[in-house]
Amino acid sequence: MAPVVSVVNIVKQFPGVLANDHISFEIEEGEIHGLLGENGAGKTTLMNILSGLSQPDAGQILLRGQPVHFNNCNEAIAGGIGMVHQHFMLVPVFTVAENIILANEPTAGLQIDMRQAVSRVKELSDCFGLKADPTALVRDIPVGMQQRVEILKALSRGANILILDEPTAVLTPQEVRELYAVMHSLREHGHTIIFITHKLREIKEITDRVTVLRDGRVVNTVATDQVDEPALARMMVGRDVILHIQKQPAHPGAPALRVAGVSALSSRGLPAVKNASFEVRAGEVVGIAGVAGNGQTELVEALTGLRQIAAGQIYLDGKEITNEGTRQRLDEGLAHIPEDRQRRGLVMDFSLTENLVLGFEDSAPFRQGPLLNYQAAEEFANKVMGQFDVRAPGAQVLARTLSGGNQQKAILAREFQRQPRVLIACQPTRGLDVAATEFVHTQLIRLRDEGKAVLLVSMELTEILDLSDRILVMFEGEIVGVFQAGEASAEELGLLMAGSRSKRNDGSALGAPLGKEVLRHE
Repeated sequence: MAPVVSVVNIVKQFPGVLANDHISFEIEEGEIHGLLGENGAGKTTLMNILSGLSQPDAGQILLRGQPVHFNNCNEAIAGGIGMVHQHFMLVPVFTVAENIILANEPTAGLQIDMRQAVSRVKELSDCFGLKADPTALVRDIPVGMQQRVEILKALSRGANILILDEPTAVLTPQEVRELYAVMHSLREHGHTIIFITHKLREIKEITDRVTVLRDGRVVNTVATDQVDEPALARMMVGRDVILHIQKQPAHPGAPALRVAGVSALSSRGLPAVKNASFEVRAGEVVGIAGVAGNGQTELVEALTGLRQIAAGQIYLDGKEITNEGTRQRLDEGLAHIPEDRQRRGLVMDFSLTENLVLGFEDSAPFRQGPLLNYQAAEEFANKVMGQFDVRAPGAQVLARTLSGGNQQKAILAREFQRQPRVLIACQPTRGLDVAATEFVHTQLIRLRDEGKAVLLVSMELTEILDLSDRILVMFEGEIVGVFQAGEASAEELGLLMAGSRSKRNDGSALGAPLGKEVLRHE
């Protein structure tokens, strides 16, 4: 029997970039097939071709041995291929059923037949074990359920080949397990799944086979149970990669950052951070774990001066900075790696040189009267680019021309040059491949070992567990648990992140090391 999908010598070129270089591999009917590769390896371009978003310059796609050409997504759906994107394409104010039938509405006369729509969703939901409430508003359901709605939407249109793009990026460990169960159910019903991820552990756990891309070419396609994570990393990068950072025990000093009863409102004027109290000491990494949207962003903005606080105090090395501006906090020794590197971290239409001296431009040797000493700035930029392996044709190129990984390393290079006393690193490896992640992790631990304080905010539990000396968990704007490194498993943290356990209730501050005794079942 012919493979369900055959990719044959696909070539796709953009100006100056050969994204797909004669890519060929096959996907068998009813398998979960992983697609793995570094940033820029060509995965997204290839899946865009397969799902009808773009067309190849050369080569062809075969479905069950027959050549096909999709001019758009509708033609791909008609061919049985559906893609669930990393960023969900749902209408928040619509119900689950309304989102699923959108552009494919059943009608009764001149009206939409909502009874039939709800019935159809229930039938699909029961068949695949997706457990979605057709009448719930999308804005009111958790992220994991929203993802199920996206899958149901593709299934309702007859897709039997599903492309899942980084599907676990915003899920708790429990939601990941539920997604795995859904994927197994789909496979049992004869569906084929293409699973795109940069997480090697997930490839090992859920896929049957994996195709590895590097520099737009296929390195290999292997059975997942016949290869280990280090071997997969070598295929991706072309060298050995440190998957789990090896660090010495921390030797914390005095509190460098102290947060006392801080509360802050969201952009909509609703409580986002509620009475947060904790400390980050010199020479330690404190990690904040939590599902997106539970107050982490607002907390970081409050600490860095980007958001006014409603109550509480913030101290840097014992000095209150609550009412100081962002530039003052910067000068006091507070550095910041923002979660959105393109909106907060870089000026995309500035050169790499100009971005690397942001915050230094008024100091020697960069200031030359009212102007920037561009020669000194470029010399500085070239030096730190070498130190942090920022790969670009030159320091004069625009920031927007760099890959995501190199943009992130440029931000690290700049913030580390400040010699900060406290570094707030928010989602420092979001969207980065395994090699760039290894580099970022190494630099954060190096800063800790130099006696600096690091506050790490990440949705990646593996990252929190690997790097943190203490772990705080945030849920609905509150710190609901504090652990020393090694005291809590990913499952325990995931329960707290999902709100299934209650917070500490003895009224004391959460700056001191606490153990599992702070938790109780509701």
